[in-house]
Amino acid sequence: MRGIYPSNSRLAPVGLTRVRQAFQNMATLVEMVGSDINSCVRLVVYVTDMFRYRPMCNQVQVELWGDDPRRYPPRTIIEVDRLNDDDIVEVEGTFYMGRSVENHRH
Repeated sequence: MRGIYPSNSRLAPVGLTRVRQAFQNMATLVEMVGSDINSCVRLVVYVTDMFRYRPMCNQVQVELWGDDPRRYPPRTIIEVDRLNDDDIVEVEGTFYMGRSVENHRH
C-alpha cells in the first residue's frame, strides 16, 4: 500500500503523514474484508531512505499495535533506490483471514 489519500487519489505529504497513510490504507483494506490489523502475520516495508523513514515506520507501528513489541507482526524493511512515482514508502501486509470451512472439507 502507498500513502495515497483514498478521497482524491493523491499522495499524502512526504514524511510521517505519508508513512501513516500507507499503513492506514493497509488497515482499511483488511477491515473491508472482515479482519483487522491484529491479524497481520508479516509486514514488508520498502523505503527509499532507511535512515530517514525507518523511525517513522517504527512510530506508526507503535500507533497501530501499541508499545508491546510482542504484539508486532514480523517485519522486513528494505531500502530501495526508487519506488513508483518517486514515492518514499510502500507497505505490504500478509493477514491471516481464518480457515474457510468450504475450502477445507474432506
